[in-house]
Amino acid sequence: MTNQDKQAILQRLLQLVQQLYTETEGLAESESDLQLWYNRGYANGMIRALREKNQDDQLLDLINADRDDYLTNQEFLPWGKAYRHGFEMGEKETREVL
Repeated sequence: MTNQDKQAILQRLLQLVQQLYTETEGLAESESDLQLWYNRGYANGMIRALREKNQDDQLLDLINADRDDYLTNQEFLPWGKAYRHGFEMGEKETREVL
């Protein structure tokens, strides 16, 4: 894979993170929409994987990510479970792509 290909993939991933953050804005008002919680978790999982691959500079320019303790004490509620599953999948699948 060429460096140009890697940059194209990275740009697509960053666009997806931004799209998911835009779609899940105002999340706290939508506790019953589990898909939104999954999507927000997925985006944050992607962010973690990108940071581990040292993509911080581009990522920080793009979005202000949620804190790591975003759902503290809510992990066992339906939206917390959806968020956590999304986080795990976003992190895993982003690592696979990179």
